[in-house]
Parts: sequence; structure tokens; C-alpha cells
Amino acid sequence: MSSQRPSAWYAVPAFAFFALFAALPMLLVIYLSFTAWDGLGTPALNGGENWSRLLEDSEARASVWRTLVLMVVSWLVQTPIALLIGVWAAGKQRSRAVLSSIFFLPLLLSTAAIALLWQALLEPNFGAFVGGPLFLGDPDIALYTVVLVISWQFIPFHTLLYQGAARAVPASLYEAATIDGASRVSKFRHITLPQLRYTVVTSSVLMLVGSLTTFDTVLILTNGGPGTATRILPLHMYITGFSGFEMGYASTIAVVLVVLGTALSLAVMRWSGFRQMSSQQEGS
Repeated sequence: MSSQRPSAWYAVPAFAFFALFAALPMLLVIYLSFTAWDGLGTPALNGGENWSRLLEDSEARASVWRTLVLMVVSWLVQTPIALLIGVWAAGKQRSRAVLSSIFFLPLLLSTAAIALLWQALLEPNFGAFVGGPLFLGDPDIALYTVVLVISWQFIPFHTLLYQGAARAVPASLYEAATIDGASRVSKFRHITLPQLRYTVVTSSVLMLVGSLTTFDTVLILTNGGPGTATRILPLHMYITGFSGFEMGYASTIAVVLVVLGTALSLAVMRWSGFRQMSSQQEGS
């Protein structure tokens, strides 16, 4: 009886989907990045003019810096909170199921609904903080306010990742640690964290790359304001293309976002040693 091998034809639908909805649009955007196009007429090739302009665009450089700030601060806020709540939610506390279901409610709401909700809550005249700081009107804190709103929305998602991973940790490891007299903090440090290395890397990649594509929350909350205090790179691309009708230059910014996202993902994978990770069954 001959052994059956998986047919390469099984991968054809996946490759076709990727080619149609990822590769082809990306190639089109790269082409448009070398054109002058207002979105209506026929694109006209202009060589590397868009790329030269990008290097001289001070607002683009400022947008990149704001995007990096949003990305780093989002990771610093979301990761420890999601990790701790995820580990807690994986336990057997009586209140865990009820509190978890309430905590995960943001996952059921659309991004637009969340942005409108927080916009109303932070409204200086009729919101929940009347007489308080201008959270969305102060250039010094507006970007960090956006980070908090984004974190409120996505922490539950990353919590689910950590919850599932924490439940997969063998109970025998904790039982052995208990016999050895290890404290709860020691168990978390030497057993739970090593077991969650894969999940930390996965969550971090999703979080960091997702920050590079954050758009609708910022658009609804601040529209890049006050001034340009929250005008991150994806929003700068949108305003350039759909408000300034410079689709060619906006395509150049889009290509930069793709390159940054890909490079960031590869850097995190390489730095974390994700490919070389071995089982952490024994803890550390």
C-alpha cells in the first residue's frame, strides 16, 4: 500500500487568496508610489519624486516619531496588564467567569463605537471629567490619551491569548513548586513566565504591528489634533491621499508602513529567538 502524500493543490486556494488580496494590491501601491495621481485621472509616472519628497517632509518625520511613541507606550501599557489579568483569568476563582465576561466586553464593540464612547466621556463640557484636564485638547497629553483608549479596547484580546496559554501550563509544575515551598511570586517568575514566552512574542508582534496601522480610533477621537499632536503616520497617509488628493504620495507612505511593519515583525522574531525556542516544560 503506497503512502499518501499531501497534494500541493491543497495550497492553491490559499496562495490565490494571498495573491489576489495581498500581493496584487501591494504591487499596485508600489507602482502608484512612483506616480503623480489625484485619484481620479490617469496616474502619471514621476520617477522618484514622491520618495524625494518623503525624505524632505518634516510632517512625515514627525508622524513617524508619534507613531513610534504610540507603539512603544501601547506595548508598555498593554503587555503587563494583559499578562497579569490573563494569568489570573486562567485560575479557578469563583468570581473569575463573571468578572472575565465583563472585562472582555470591549471585544464585542466596534472600533468606531469605542472611539465615539470615549470621545463623549472625555468631552470637556459635558463628559465624565468636567473641569478636569483637556485629555483630547492638550497637545502634551492627547497622544497618551489615545494610547489609553486603544489599550482599553485591545487589552482584553491579548488577555485571551495569555489566558489560553496559562491554562496550558502543566499543573504538575506548580504542584512540584508547591512541594518545594515556592511562593506565588516565585511560581509566576520561574514557571509561568517561561511557559508564556511564545505567547509574549506573538502578542508583542500583533501589538506593535497593529500600532503601525492604527487609524480609525485616532481619526474619530482627534482627527490628528489638537494641531498635529496625534497625527500619526497612517493618519498622515489618509489626509494626504483623501483630503489632499495626492494618492501617489500617499502610496509612498503606505509602502513605508508595510516595510516598517515587516521589518518590525522580523526584528522581534529574531531578537526574541522565537524560531530557536524549545519547550519550557521544566520551567527555569
